[in-house]
Amino acid sequence: MADLFQLSEQSLAGLGIELVDVERAGQGLLRVTIDREGGVRIEDCEAVSRQLSRVYEVENIDYARLEVGSPGTDRPLRTARDFKRFAGERAQVKLRLPFEGRKVFIGTLTVLEDAPADEANKGAEPEAFGIEFEAKEGEIQVLRFTLDEIERAKLDPVLNFRGKKP
Repeated sequence: MADLFQLSEQSLAGLGIELVDVERAGQGLLRVTIDREGGVRIEDCEAVSRQLSRVYEVENIDYARLEVGSPGTDRPLRTARDFKRFAGERAQVKLRLPFEGRKVFIGTLTVLEDAPADEANKGAEPEAFGIEFEAKEGEIQVLRFTLDEIERAKLDPVLNFRGKKP
């Protein structure tokens, strides 16, 4: 699947569209999730579908149906680029190992610039992130983590369906 993801990502490089996920589902469904700054439009889905259909045919990728869509409001976060792009947004982070008896934290994403630098990583961007969450008695804490420590992460926006009040 990593090869299929990489092939799809390379194929979309010139379209200005970010590949979020490629998933094989039942009955031959190949689900491709895309994103872009400003949101995904139907024209983006059409362009990606045309592009990948051609590429998959040339590369003999077996599938019965191709579905292209946006990640939705609870977009998964996987890469350092995702965490940097959505810094300041509300998210849910699940750690691989518990921290103080908890694995799941919901709060505001932050990028931590004070990651320790060693000789091997000199000049490299820090890969440390954080999530500001409410701890006991309303106290705000920042949990520091690296991508390796995350089992999964996703945006967790608060949606208001009541509309604007006058």
